[in-house]
Amino acid sequence: MKIELSDKEFRRLLDMVYIGNWILNSTRGNDRFEDYDHVESKLFSYCIEADMPELYEIRDGHVVPSTAFENGGIHEAIADYEDTVFFEILAEELARRDMDFEPISPENFSELASRIDEYIEEFEQNGMDNIILNR
Repeated sequence: MKIELSDKEFRRLLDMVYIGNWILNSTRGNDRFEDYDHVESKLFSYCIEADMPELYEIRDGHVVPSTAFENGGIHEAIADYEDTVFFEILAEELARRDMDFEPISPENFSELASRIDEYIEEFEQNGMDNIILNR
């Protein structure tokens, strides 16, 4: 297979591969999906011939994303995604709790969506500031 990309497209592909592998493997400890690590390494090895030395390092004989790549803003993008997903899941869980975890049906879907929207608006305005846990 041959894929032709501009330098900019290749750089975006590296970002997407890194993010995908991060999502799949960052919480797995030693039980990583090694085939994804292999694909990531293979793609980052193309940085050698593309004259992009700032994007890769060689560790233990494998081409991996460089520390500069990892510290260059990619984790901020991942963190933004994680924050969004966290608040969306929290909003849905709180809305479902408010509705006594009724099964979702066409009859109550708009109520659920409305409650989710209210929580999302609250989180957008105040983050976690107004969340109180009663023990």
